[in-house]
Amino acid sequence: MSSLTVDLIISLDGYASAEGWPGFWGMEGPEYLAWIGDPAQNAHTSLMGATTYRLMSGFAQEAPGEAGLAELTAMPKVVFSASLEEPLTWANTELVRGDAVEAVRELKESHPRPLRTIGSLSLARSLLLAGLVDRYRVVVFPVITGATGSERIFDGYPDVALELVESRLFDGRLQLLEYVPTVLDGPPGDDDRS
Repeated sequence: MSSLTVDLIISLDGYASAEGWPGFWGMEGPEYLAWIGDPAQNAHTSLMGATTYRLMSGFAQEAPGEAGLAELTAMPKVVFSASLEEPLTWANTELVRGDAVEAVRELKESHPRPLRTIGSLSLARSLLLAGLVDRYRVVVFPVITGATGSERIFDGYPDVALELVESRLFDGRLQLLEYVPTVLDGPPGDDDRS
């Protein structure tokens, strides 16, 4: 059975991006970029929704040498969408039109490689609610983007307990945190959970 990891980059205040800021908030350093390019980090299949596909395939077309994009182009990718049409232009990408949760459930049972989401916040939330997420891996960038932040990552999430299983510091400032998630039925300590 394949594992599924939700893989996110995040500002300290919980945003996926911010208006006017460059990619990685301009803070990617050599250790982090080497880690992104490490073949061991890229031995998986990436899962994404249509919005992330459009964004990332556009980046890959405009700047194929950008950090991580050549590796992402080379790896297998599955995009879940009712609006995209085949043939998809980004190499190594399969389009799935059906129910994403059921498709990922089947992939976990039969796929030979680990699975990871990239971006795709609503997809990640749906997979968590369906009990399919084995790990949450976030890289926290030391910025607060309260005025310009967009895409608040955890809006609409249930309560989730997180068990830290790995951490690492990149370039003296970027913090990798990897957790095993447990969706809670009620507030922590509530004995009347349903």
